[in-house]
Amino acid sequence: MTTSGDTRLVSSISVANLPDGIPTLDSLEFAGKTALVRADLNVPLVDGEVADDYRIVTSLPTIDAVQGRADRVVVMSHLGRPDGVDPELSLAPVAERLSELSGLEVVLAPGVVGSEVARSIEDAPERAIVLLENTRFEAGETKNDPALADALAALGDCFVNDAFGTAHRSHASNVGIAERLPSVAGSLLAAELDAFDHLLESDARPYVVVMGGAKISDKLPVIEQLLPTVDLMLIGGGMCFTLLAAAGYDIGDSLVEKDMIGTVRGLLEGPHGDRIVLPDDIVVADRFAADATADNVPVNGIPGDGIGLDIGPRTVERFGTALRAAEEVFWNGPMGVFEWDKFRAGTEGVAAAVAASPGYTVVGGGDSVAAIRMLGFETEVSHVSTGGGAGLKMLEGAPLPGVEALRRSAG
Repeated sequence: MTTSGDTRLVSSISVANLPDGIPTLDSLEFAGKTALVRADLNVPLVDGEVADDYRIVTSLPTIDAVQGRADRVVVMSHLGRPDGVDPELSLAPVAERLSELSGLEVVLAPGVVGSEVARSIEDAPERAIVLLENTRFEAGETKNDPALADALAALGDCFVNDAFGTAHRSHASNVGIAERLPSVAGSLLAAELDAFDHLLESDARPYVVVMGGAKISDKLPVIEQLLPTVDLMLIGGGMCFTLLAAAGYDIGDSLVEKDMIGTVRGLLEGPHGDRIVLPDDIVVADRFAADATADNVPVNGIPGDGIGLDIGPRTVERFGTALRAAEEVFWNGPMGVFEWDKFRAGTEGVAAAVAASPGYTVVGGGDSVAAIRMLGFETEVSHVSTGGGAGLKMLEGAPLPGVEALRRSAG
């Protein structure tokens, strides 16, 4: 199991640092109440055990703070994408690890809502945490079904949303409950909002964004939104090959979204296209495999049967120079298939440069967070985000339904 090497916990963020109208823990009276806490405990499982407990660790400060103030604490989360009740996606392993990390008894409820769940909350030992089963076992969760929201809200007296990872979704367990109970942001959600608000509001320069990952289509809206505001946008990962193809390079058998070539060519030729920095060299493989033969080639020398799986050393140096001089950095997406040793150097070089940047640095997105933690740089950046999609939505300028529901709850 991968555990968090640094267990420094998220501190409370003052209301003054948050977007207007977002209430925090200090805004609510918990005494004598049953508090419902929406956490993001969507962790990877391997052979029925938690394989990486980072999201559990980062949820502990809010759970601990609420547990110290409320009479009872009921925690809820989704796990994976079940189609109905799926025993393999039960939160039982999460309950076990949460108990180990918190030092408290954790009672796993027999379901998500209903009389038996309510009874398990009533019968829970003093100071125990009750963890509801996977909220996505209920079909109405992802539809923000009013009946499910009513049933969830009936389990408690107040609500704490601490799940930034689902804040961009309108679900019953975040939006629905907040519309029915007095509701506030937990310390993790507050810290996330503060970090991304900093990126949006700061005028520190140079501002450098690094984008990676597989598909440019997934990140096109945030690229279009950010490009006019940044000094440089460094692009690696699988998505760079669609841009390279649009720029006229032969990319061999590398990943490409052909239907996006015209769109991204417009970005390159647009008024801010000169801010996009593409790789100078690529690590290519003869096949997509960990033990493939790897070779470094310039971008104009990718062989017809070559598959680009990482950025090359000249690109790492170029990207690193820009990052080490930056006063503001946002990184989302690895530079290559970092899980394989032969194709890790690009991601490792970027991670080291982000860590060495003297400015404010934010790393978001599941793969980049996994990479920076695996490489040991997580304590050397300003903020490691637990929510990839939600962070991108914030940077796009889009409202987050889970946060807007808290704003409405505050009146």
